[in-house]
Amino acid sequence: MRIAYIINSLEGGGAAFPVPDIADVLRRTGHEVAVFALQRRDGRALPTLQAAGLPVALCPAGRRDHLIALRWLNHQIAQWPPDLIWTSLTRATVMGQIVGLRRRIPVVSWQHSAGLSPANTRLLRGTRRLSRMWVADSTCVLDFMRDRLHIPADRAALWPIFRADPTCPTARPWQAGEIVRIGSLGRLHPVKGYDILCHALALLKTNPSLPPFTVTIAGEGDARPHIESLIREHGLTTLHLAGFTSAVPDFLATQHGYVQPSRHEGLCIGVHQAMQAGLAPVASAVGEIRHTVQDGISGLLVPPLDPAALAHALASMLRHPHSLATMGHAARTRVQDLFAPERFDAAGLAILERIAVPPRG
Repeated sequence: MRIAYIINSLEGGGAAFPVPDIADVLRRTGHEVAVFALQRRDGRALPTLQAAGLPVALCPAGRRDHLIALRWLNHQIAQWPPDLIWTSLTRATVMGQIVGLRRRIPVVSWQHSAGLSPANTRLLRGTRRLSRMWVADSTCVLDFMRDRLHIPADRAALWPIFRADPTCPTARPWQAGEIVRIGSLGRLHPVKGYDILCHALALLKTNPSLPPFTVTIAGEGDARPHIESLIREHGLTTLHLAGFTSAVPDFLATQHGYVQPSRHEGLCIGVHQAMQAGLAPVASAVGEIRHTVQDGISGLLVPPLDPAALAHALASMLRHPHSLATMGHAARTRVQDLFAPERFDAAGLAILERIAVPPRG
């Protein structure tokens, strides 16, 4: 069958990045997939989609041009009539539902967040019957769909969007005399909690017992000016903003540890990529992180929105940098087991069997 995969944007660090792995499962079972993006944003996900051989149609409308975007999408679907519409995130889901209803095309909708705004929660709860199936990217999101969106079990499915790579390079362990390098991956956006990290690092400035260390954030976004102002305000010489990187494995391979101070998450691909690289994370106990990270074994969990707790956990790791590799090995083993490629593929195939949409025409 032909599958129209509708996404919000081509923003780097967004939900577009798992699309190639998802589409690979769909295409290996004989289905044709085309991507329709409602806006460009920074466009950093486009090369990844193109490298996967996915055709991408891009709406020229702006972020708030909802009517224009809806008309564009309706026209695109008329020109490339699919047997199934697959949507991701709230805006794309609602527009996909409207077009699917108008053109009598069934809709399958991803849900990637367990921290939707009240308005978006009410919106999706109201349109939930317009999607034949809802797919959660993690167990925490599956719980959110059941409890907050009221999606019944017979129309809900779980497909964790992280596909482990057994060939991913492993970070080199810390060596005596080295500066301890702590990395982070994520958009510079309030949800990622990098302002909380700034306040935690300000607390660590008063701790003379810690070894020399640096924290590097690989990511870009609208919150950069605010984070830069906090860096200046607190004199955070240990924190560096490296900008967006497409070479994630190379970046992670240069680090000794990882930090993820998010306010809320769904699956959080960044933490899982770090663990896969053999890095133990200090992370907020939110979303799927609290299920993947075994506190004290494969990383350290801290309450969200708590700079003091984050500072304490970072200090604990920094005081024992020689133990980072052991904890990192446990992290890699954990992720490779939970998100093995065969598990990823099986979850997608199970969903395809459940929807069983007959071809059009």
